[in-house]
Amino acid sequence: MPSFDVHVSDLLERTVVTVTGELDFDTCPRVTRVTDAVHIRNRTLCLDLAGVPFLDASGLGLLQGLHRHTDAQGGLLLLSGLQAQPRRVLELTGTRTQFRVTTARLGTTAHLPPHHASP
Repeated sequence: MPSFDVHVSDLLERTVVTVTGELDFDTCPRVTRVTDAVHIRNRTLCLDLAGVPFLDASGLGLLQGLHRHTDAQGGLLLLSGLQAQPRRVLELTGTRTQFRVTTARLGTTAHLPPHHASP
């Protein structure tokens, strides 16, 4: 089985979840366990996908569910580091416009767009 890891970092008003490995049917439950434990009310959840070379329908469903959940909590989901195949999945399925995507390194806060949510 290929290597897979999920790491969480809290930075000011943002939480960065870094995923490394394929985001698919087998690995999505691990990401869900981590993201379910993250406090996102009125915060930005940054999902760093620079280490994700492959995204299947389960991964797409996970991203859409995270988007709905963060939005319902007054938060923002921000995707970073999309490799070619995951980016292509979003484009082919017409879901790319649902997400805010950045090329900024998510381990820093210098280049991230501001998020001001009201309580």
